[in-house]
Amino acid sequence: MAIGLSEEHEALRESVTGWAERAVPADLVRGAVGVLAAPGTEERPAFWPALADQGLLGLHIPEEYGGSGYGLLEAAVAIEALSERVAPGPMVPTVLASAAIAASEGKARADLLPGLADGSLTGAVALDGEITGVRDGDALTISGTAAYVLGAAVADVLILPVSTGTGEEWVAIDAAQATVTAVKPLDLTRGVAKVEFDGARVPAERVLTGLTGAEVRNVAAIVLGADAAGVAAWCVAAAADYAKVRVQFGRPIGQFQGIKHKISRMLVALEQARATVWDATRAEGAERDYAAAIAAVMAPDAAVQCAKDAIQTFGGIGYTFEHDAHLYYRRALTIRALLGSSSEWSDRVAALALGGAGREMEIDLPEESEPLREAIRAELAEIAALEGAEQKRALAKAGFVMPHLPKPWGRAASPLEQVLIHQEVRAARIKPPQMIIGAWVVPSLVTYGTPEQQERFLPPTLSGELIWCQLFSEPGAGSDLASLQMKAERVEGGWKLNGQKIWTSVAHVAEWAICIARSDPSKPKHDGITYFLVNMKAPGVTVRPLTEMTGENLFNEVFLDDVFVPDDMVVGEVDEGWRVARNTLSNERVSLSSGSGGTGASVPDLLGLAGRLGRELTAAERQDLARVVCESHSINALSLRVTLKQLAGSEPGADASVRKLLSTSHAQHVSEVAISLLGTAAVTAADWKLGDAGYWNRAVLATRAMTIYGGTTEVQLNIVAERMLGLPRDPEPGK
Repeated sequence: MAIGLSEEHEALRESVTGWAERAVPADLVRGAVGVLAAPGTEERPAFWPALADQGLLGLHIPEEYGGSGYGLLEAAVAIEALSERVAPGPMVPTVLASAAIAASEGKARADLLPGLADGSLTGAVALDGEITGVRDGDALTISGTAAYVLGAAVADVLILPVSTGTGEEWVAIDAAQATVTAVKPLDLTRGVAKVEFDGARVPAERVLTGLTGAEVRNVAAIVLGADAAGVAAWCVAAAADYAKVRVQFGRPIGQFQGIKHKISRMLVALEQARATVWDATRAEGAERDYAAAIAAVMAPDAAVQCAKDAIQTFGGIGYTFEHDAHLYYRRALTIRALLGSSSEWSDRVAALALGGAGREMEIDLPEESEPLREAIRAELAEIAALEGAEQKRALAKAGFVMPHLPKPWGRAASPLEQVLIHQEVRAARIKPPQMIIGAWVVPSLVTYGTPEQQERFLPPTLSGELIWCQLFSEPGAGSDLASLQMKAERVEGGWKLNGQKIWTSVAHVAEWAICIARSDPSKPKHDGITYFLVNMKAPGVTVRPLTEMTGENLFNEVFLDDVFVPDDMVVGEVDEGWRVARNTLSNERVSLSSGSGGTGASVPDLLGLAGRLGRELTAAERQDLARVVCESHSINALSLRVTLKQLAGSEPGADASVRKLLSTSHAQHVSEVAISLLGTAAVTAADWKLGDAGYWNRAVLATRAMTIYGGTTEVQLNIVAERMLGLPRDPEPGK
């Protein structure tokens, strides 16, 4: 998945990618490398007129000034696609310059934007410098230096910050008025230059009124963030492709878990970069400052990390000058240097978050959804008038608990209706039933259960009145669940189950269990398994609580000794239980990947703690805080992207897998930062009754389970590698 989500954005990306494959061949890129080796020889690339003819320079520029009238999101889509080919030339600095001018007021817009849109002018932006200005009426006389400006050597127009007696102002000045000295660049595909002025006059119409340094840097975070996403995207794809075919020790290196996990984490970083840049293009006002700062942290760091890991994956060949990997690494490092260090942006994120800034991930729904919303609201109003169990039963009967399920258990709701229901249930202050394990049971019973099983179990499960547990894991079958050994022996009228299950949540209070057992040991391990419904009060069921590291007892081990299960409690076909179990597991992983997993370890909780400390955070603490704020924001942006893709009728793709993977460890990271903030107070016992220290110590212990249950992080990384990146599956044991 790329930065853009809609069909139009996908079409734009495909168009730009196709054009770039023809217009920006590898030999042209290598030609630019040769030119930039000698400072002062940079020129516009040969494809520049064709690039302009494609309209790619003016996607974000209003139509009245010769552009397409879209926005920075469309520009970001094009930049990402071109950056995947490490396209040389001044497109990025020109787009950045025109976006800055477009954010200003006054005559410069009409004077400069048409030329920047049609490619007759190129631009560059100095994001910092030491340039001072003296007021001459409405004009300015400027002197000073901006040391490193991307694209300045081939720019016609320079956008600069000028320090005056009244503060910082931004100007657009003809490059001919400056002394421009090319610098030998780290990025061998795009030049940088030092820009100097000595009494240059900026007329009033070139003073960019209304433009602030904050907005210029926000725009730079988006434009350079998209550039960074393109770098990361190439690195992920190239490393994955290489890992599929490079053979060492008799098998593709992509089959080694170390490589799988490395490239999977590259994909995670890439999707975080895309999601945060995408969200920054959508944000407005104060939220734009917050979203752009996060994108400025996430995207450049993702590009640098992905480039490093790609080189590591390529091995020796990746370290050579002839291979393209170093070109992407050089560009990634340059982007991060130009935009500003991650620590500076992280400090900005921390300051904004501690000051109360945030970002609501709201979905803009079409106006035609309002009649459906009104109908849902009216139906929920009647349910809201009820109380207790009666309210929960009514909610379940109306299909509001799991609305995506088919009727009568759900509402066969479309993604749009599901969003509306979620919003209106929250607005009506109705608390949905706490189904716990039941939320994983219901979809399997709906799909595979008999009508009798459905009528008996689904209504009380959906209303939260029937408590379930899951008898899946065994001492020797955790992540490798298909290796289970519990025996199911056919007897008259049903089955007898014998064996041990472990890590069974709420088994000590559950009334019923879903259980998988081996009914035919002669079949391969994924076959010969049957899915049962087990009465936890049946003779032969023994539950022994397991004390967790928190000192609490949520998990249990369960022993089944000649436990009789009648035939009518088999779900699905005999020996086909693995298919049913996979349905359950898929729902489990969705459930476990959302929120803080019930621990309360969330960023708002962490910010609340920081506010109660009664002291300023240290620089290191602010960096740690910013890290989890950025992670939380990226998860929220990924979640919104998943929902929007579903609303559009598309599969969510990598966003969903990455969101799940990040969510499992996020609460761990939050609680670890909290413990660090507490200092010596963190010696307090892990007990939420003991105030902040006890609360967070309990959280830091409890969250260790989140990267284990529901599929360990390592297994999830394998799934991402194999299903999303196409890396070869692990070999079967003994082969």
